[in-house]
Amino acid sequence: MAKKDAPPRWDRRMQHRLASGEAAALGELYDRFASLVHGLAHRVLGDEQAADGITREVFAHVWEHPDAYDPRQGPLRSWVAALTHRLAVQRLRATVGAAQAREGGGSPEEPERRVRRASAAARADYIVHSMPAPLRAALELAYFQRRDYRQTAVDLGVTDDEARRRLRLGLQLLSTAHDAGAPDSPGAPPGYGGAA
Repeated sequence: MAKKDAPPRWDRRMQHRLASGEAAALGELYDRFASLVHGLAHRVLGDEQAADGITREVFAHVWEHPDAYDPRQGPLRSWVAALTHRLAVQRLRATVGAAQAREGGGSPEEPERRVRRASAAARADYIVHSMPAPLRAALELAYFQRRDYRQTAVDLGVTDDEARRRLRLGLQLLSTAHDAGAPDSPGAPPGYGGAA
């Protein structure tokens, strides 16, 4: 039986393939994570072209620096998401700062407020897409279809207690999004906040 903290075999194998210069590995990685990367970048930047640019940057970085990923620090998916977040936030800060300089106004706190809001929203998206399907299904029923826990239980075919448990766990996971807006905050993947 594998150790609980051992990185997934796929992650280790993918890193090895990338480090060996296997172009097919980059294609496989892109197929697996491109929608995650683009979605997070778009959520932070609010711009399709900028999100496309960040997506290219992320995969170029992974290709050029495959050893920057340390499988002992967590899943490859989390590392790619943290890298995306960091690059998108850097781009947002630069864009907002340049716009503020051109317009010659605005408070110095406004760009950081915008970055924090965008970061929290991107983190919430990542959490929702990464959470186990039963929790996500319960939250979607409760939020989008306005079901209470009893209706959610019936729709999912589970007990009332199980529906409440799923909703509670899903909401607890989502509550970390606001506190984890910054890449180096406690909720960010360990060791991935500032490493390039």
